[in-house]
Amino acid sequence: METILIVGGGITGLSVVYTLEKEAAKQKRDLKLLLVDSAAQLGGKIRTVKENGFIMETGADSIVARKMKDSGLIEELELEEEAVYNAVGTSFLFREGELKQIPRDSVFGIPTSIQSLAESPLLSDHGKVEALKDFYINDRKFTEHDSIGEFLEYYLGKELVEKQIAPVLSGVYSGTLHNLTIASTLPYVLQYKEKYGSIMKGFATNKNQFLGKDDKKFLSFNNGLSTIIDAMANRLEKTEIWLEHEVEQINKTDGKGYKVYFTNGKVVEADSIVLSIPHNHASRLFSDKELHEEFSKIKTSSLISVYVGYSVSDGVLPENGTGYIAPDNDLFCNACTWTSRKWEHTSKGGNLLIRLFYKSSHPRFSEIKDLNDEDLLKIAKADIEKSLHINAEPVVSTVTKWTDQMPTYQITHPDTVSSLEEQFAHKYPGIFLAGCSYYGVGIPDCIENGKEIAKKISEKVLLK
Repeated sequence: METILIVGGGITGLSVVYTLEKEAAKQKRDLKLLLVDSAAQLGGKIRTVKENGFIMETGADSIVARKMKDSGLIEELELEEEAVYNAVGTSFLFREGELKQIPRDSVFGIPTSIQSLAESPLLSDHGKVEALKDFYINDRKFTEHDSIGEFLEYYLGKELVEKQIAPVLSGVYSGTLHNLTIASTLPYVLQYKEKYGSIMKGFATNKNQFLGKDDKKFLSFNNGLSTIIDAMANRLEKTEIWLEHEVEQINKTDGKGYKVYFTNGKVVEADSIVLSIPHNHASRLFSDKELHEEFSKIKTSSLISVYVGYSVSDGVLPENGTGYIAPDNDLFCNACTWTSRKWEHTSKGGNLLIRLFYKSSHPRFSEIKDLNDEDLLKIAKADIEKSLHINAEPVVSTVTKWTDQMPTYQITHPDTVSSLEEQFAHKYPGIFLAGCSYYGVGIPDCIENGKEIAKKISEKVLLK
């Protein structure tokens, strides 16, 4: 019987074993499945904290609804009744000491109409006129491996990109737009430009995919995102799970398999291995200089998340708002989500819950990155007072640090991943890389990546 070891119990690793169990049952074959994680609980970057009537997420706080729609996983896990969706609201940029509204009729800051462009409070008249060239210029061919920043700036103008689009996109994808590829951000813009002759026309025609009538763009669960982790784990019937087990080294055996050594002294032999852990952790498991060099080309950034909850109503917030982005250096934070306004389930009593994001891309991040939780809370309170004029004392707070764990898909990323895949196929057949370090940061992307890896293993093991 084949032994499959999955290292990493986040959403990708769970997707791998969940799919493998289904495939094995379908083929009426037995597999020995072992899922290990160095943490004390499953979930990876997905973990829900409940305190003082608030629900807080230490990592991801939602799932892109349209990406989950066709997977059928929510229905399969019988979570339809648990699903909750984001409230409709206005997003702002904090600039020049005040909140300025991002046009509602825009996608990632890209206008979907001339009216949306004309009414933007973020652009000068010159910037608005410059953006109109999108409607009549189509003289340069780009590929999906080109820079998304260069593409958008060429057709929409520098001011629109810098003042309205970049702050929004950079909030979703870590890194500067000129270092990110079209493929890793908005791959459909190439099709829009080719098919409609205009990026804005393309988004206007397809905006229901992004700005649907009910505007339910993101989903979570009534008891937090850990619900999907627990539901998948509870469906596992054939998988052995080891928590607080950290892999130290992987060596080839005399046969076709591998010996896996743990820091606690345990040793496991496996025929196939899935490394669903950050790339810098995976790299340390091999004494292979070429692999180390290739792994080192993958770039990451850091993120500090600070939740602050108050015993006051979230009615103190600007009407119909759900958060802001802070592209300038007026604040230490990069962005602020008004969580209790955007997600009603996170504060059953309607009290104010705010989440601030501090990214290593901020020019002043070096000043705060080594601060303890108490001092980081002071920074957060100062940002809140400056931006929202709230100086009440918090009743709850949660600080989470993700140091060098946020993938940044730069221009060279696809080539690096391809090279790693080739090296593993040649030197370490049966070992698969998985997860957000390589194939996509969103939860649906990670789930699909897990399914794809599981199917590759199934073809190799179950169908041979």
